[in-house]
Amino acid sequence: MPTVRPKKKKTKHAAIARLPGRPVKPTPKLAGVRRRIDSEIGELVRKRAEAEAAIAEARKSHERLREAIDHLPQGIVFLDAEGRYILWNKKYAEIYNRSADLFQPGARLADTIRIGVERGDYPEAKGREEEWIAGRLAKMHQPGARHEQTLADGRVVLIEERLTSDGGVIGLRVDITELKQREASFRLLFDSNPVPMIVCSLDGERILGANDAAIEHYGYSRADFEKLTIRALQAFDSQLPWTGDLSGDEQAARTWKHVRADGGLIDLAIYSRQLVHGGQPAVLLALMDITERKRAEARLAFMAQHDGLTGLPNRNLLRQQMDDMLQHTRRSSEKLAVLVLGLDNFKAVNDTLGHAVGDMLLRAVAKRLRSTLREEDAIARLNSDEFAILQGGVTRPEDATLLARRLLEAIADPFLLDDHSVVVGASIGIALSPGDGDDSDKLLKNADLALSRAKNDFRGTFSFFEAEMDARAQGRRKLETDLRDAISKGVLQPHYQPLVDLATGRITGFEALVRWPDPERGMISPAEFIPVAEETGLINAIGGLMLRRACKDAAQWPDDVRVAVNLSPLQFRTGNLLALVMDALKQSGLAPRRLELEITETLLLEKSSQVLATLHALRALGVRISMDDFGTGYSSLSYLRSFPFDKIKIDRSFVQEVDANRDAQAIIRSIVSLGKGLGVTITAEGVETEAELSCLRAEGCHEGQGFLFSRARPQGEIVALLQAQRGLIAAGGKAHEAA
Repeated sequence: MPTVRPKKKKTKHAAIARLPGRPVKPTPKLAGVRRRIDSEIGELVRKRAEAEAAIAEARKSHERLREAIDHLPQGIVFLDAEGRYILWNKKYAEIYNRSADLFQPGARLADTIRIGVERGDYPEAKGREEEWIAGRLAKMHQPGARHEQTLADGRVVLIEERLTSDGGVIGLRVDITELKQREASFRLLFDSNPVPMIVCSLDGERILGANDAAIEHYGYSRADFEKLTIRALQAFDSQLPWTGDLSGDEQAARTWKHVRADGGLIDLAIYSRQLVHGGQPAVLLALMDITERKRAEARLAFMAQHDGLTGLPNRNLLRQQMDDMLQHTRRSSEKLAVLVLGLDNFKAVNDTLGHAVGDMLLRAVAKRLRSTLREEDAIARLNSDEFAILQGGVTRPEDATLLARRLLEAIADPFLLDDHSVVVGASIGIALSPGDGDDSDKLLKNADLALSRAKNDFRGTFSFFEAEMDARAQGRRKLETDLRDAISKGVLQPHYQPLVDLATGRITGFEALVRWPDPERGMISPAEFIPVAEETGLINAIGGLMLRRACKDAAQWPDDVRVAVNLSPLQFRTGNLLALVMDALKQSGLAPRRLELEITETLLLEKSSQVLATLHALRALGVRISMDDFGTGYSSLSYLRSFPFDKIKIDRSFVQEVDANRDAQAIIRSIVSLGKGLGVTITAEGVETEAELSCLRAEGCHEGQGFLFSRARPQGEIVALLQAQRGLIAAGGKAHEAA
């Protein structure tokens, strides 16, 4: 076979070589062009890398400057543990001018935010309103967290919120709109920047330049200012506000005290970065005046550990002090005495003289207690009218006894407050370490138990903690737990006690009284569990349950028989009582005129416009309103002017032995006369004897209620009772014989 030779690949140079007049190899000139092109490309790549590095550096500088500006505080707001407004300053209202009309003490921040979202005040929330609101409220409980908020008019607000020891919130608001706008144009000329800035030599010995803001801030003339050194401006520390190798990067802020021309001290957060000035290495300083922020932080720190009214340490600081003192006692044979002092008549002062005088009293008590103690003792305010005293160096119980007596004597002297001479007593509970506890929580708890005993059994004296006190407290906690379980399972039930027309003997209605049957303890007395329900707020659930059950049961009675339900003052504070009553009437079908709601004077002591508005709204429905336990409060007659009651119930203390007590007869006669003049029904509670009944009839009392007529009965017996008593009346008998 013939040999086949592979074809040779044509090359560029080969092609060139075949061209007429072209050499086969590239010329040196062409090679040089190629080298220059490669060099220029490399230079372009290098310059591009430098440009990208400069852009990154500028972006980093933007972020640093924004961090410095974001620390400027302006608006401040205080919220309680439920997120309700307590206090805010003018700047806060100016920042949120579109919502300023919503700011009211007691109003919820959550409500103002929701209304603001509905108004369109927060454009960020559009299209995701509920998600945005939930996220905003969640941020409120992230201690120290900061975030920005954009308002409808384009302004930007920096928000910082902190939790207090009692669960409240202190919030700072700063309008950073202008600063955010400046952030977008960071490369403005040095002199036009509103932030005080200084350019100085690396050694700090020469000020090379300062913008107008810095000159104005320090108060020097430009000529005098530029003759100074950085160290000459520093108040205490001689170290320069930058250290180490700046290497062109901005340094983290350092806090310094500087001196103005007038000698005043200012706190500055100083940001520094290296630059070239006049061809020489230099340092650029950005100065943030944080004087007010420092003061605000100091105030916040103080408030976090002190009582705002008396200036005494609060419970949080007290625990720290107690831990320190306990640590000392563990290394010695000495004991620590914890005394919890409670004022005996403080509520009466508030109710009769007003809260302003009550506040004055608390400050005066704090001052007097502090003056009674040694320097090494500690005192704190625990709550409204309770104070805690720590007595160190105790070697025997008698040491605590002597201090308790001194404190009681100091409080016993009258206080002259706003032209009022105020006398209050005090009771003290005492716990000693280590026998009554070796930690702050247990000692405070046991001292508080001892105080409860002093108030309940003696009042005006002191009591040492005893082990059985804790057993009683454990029993109360079990009762609360069982009560919660009984409410959730619907164990509680209403029993009904008749209200009898004294002229005709006819049953006009029944009062619903809560009963708690327990399989182990039998029928638990309301006197045992109602106080626990009031203290824990469970009375709201009990009241709602009894109202619904009573309306449902009464709907099965004759149309002329009413049902009376007691209301607790706590039910008015929830704000939904009117809706609760309307729902109970609607679900049961009971006519409003057949429902009677009983309130006590305690509710009217608050003199709340909300309470009166609710009462008027209930009466407008057709529901009757009755004042219970009349005559046992502070100023019953004045309350009759506040609201047109349908019924007044005379307290049982005036009815007992009324037949033999002329004073009681005179009081009842006056109340009956008052009722006739006002056109209201008068009902006597606690009627137990025929003699009492005869006397009440003689005085013209309209209705009676008590064991003489009937005990409280379950619903199953009520219809039969009504039939029996009406049949007896028709036969000419006495109504209460049927009961």
